[in-house]
Amino acid sequence: MQSVALIDYGSGNLRSAEKALARIAEGTAEIVVTHDPDLIAKADRVVLPGVGAFASCMAGLQARAGVIEAMEAAVHGRGVPFLGICVGMQLLASRGLEFGETPGLGWIPGEVRKLEPADPAIKIPHMGWNALSDVADHPLFAPFRNGEAVYFTHSFAFFPSDPADVMAYAEHGDRFPAAVARGNVAGVQFHPEKSQKPGLALLKRFLEWRP
Repeated sequence: MQSVALIDYGSGNLRSAEKALARIAEGTAEIVVTHDPDLIAKADRVVLPGVGAFASCMAGLQARAGVIEAMEAAVHGRGVPFLGICVGMQLLASRGLEFGETPGLGWIPGEVRKLEPADPAIKIPHMGWNALSDVADHPLFAPFRNGEAVYFTHSFAFFPSDPADVMAYAEHGDRFPAAVARGNVAGVQFHPEKSQKPGLALLKRFLEWRP
């Protein structure tokens, strides 16, 4: 049975992500909530959740001794599939521009910046269901139909330097990346664990993904 390391670094949506992954694993995977570097380094898949501000989430991740190094050993050293969720996706960036500038993991070059709709009537944070558009031909994302709705809650978004790393977009006053991928690394700005059937389908594809 494959193991999925769900990284515990004080993120707010940890339990809901664990519950959703366990629901769709159906005995094919063991979901391990952990910040143990040894377990992470040996895992077959890695999931990084996240809720909150970029700087505080990055600080929380760095405060777990050896966790970033273990993630890099698994994801870059052994090539295991990785999925970042919400701020977990944003931490893939080179830097975040929330409360100043904070370096990210730098796994996908780009920056995280605030959503700034031209229309002042459009509220930030962006909370609710929004449609995906310009969905790329990628094993994780191609099954999404253009126009399929998923659930978002965020004020900032990750804008990769290379548009080829963007797998889908959404719009809230302005267009922003809703999903990214490069090699065996993928991330979603939306919350699959809160996106009902489409979100659970994405998590199932992740457990089956062979990049």
